[in-house]
Amino acid sequence: MEYLHHIESIFQLIVQYGILMMECVGVTILLTTAVKSIWGIFMRDAHVRLTLAKGIALSLEFKLGGEVLRTVIVREWSELAILGAIIVLRGALTFLIHWEIKTEEAHLK
Repeated sequence: MEYLHHIESIFQLIVQYGILMMECVGVTILLTTAVKSIWGIFMRDAHVRLTLAKGIALSLEFKLGGEVLRTVIVREWSELAILGAIIVLRGALTFLIHWEIKTEEAHLK
């Protein structure tokens, strides 16, 4: 029975590192995109809005992946409800940003 507890601890550690990795990748993408977009503003790049929207969408996808991974180690219903709300909000944001990307791409053509 003790070995099951040990396996569970290892599994939780792996999931927590996976969540951390997904979150870090999302933040890195967002910061990199922000810097490129600020630079694009100074260079008067016509596609700066599109670049920023695509970067935000990609970042949100990684953050959403981290939240989905977090559901694996949830132990209480209240935590699951909060995670569900976060997933729904991030999903809605991703949907809106993808809609904005399509609109901006159509506008640039």
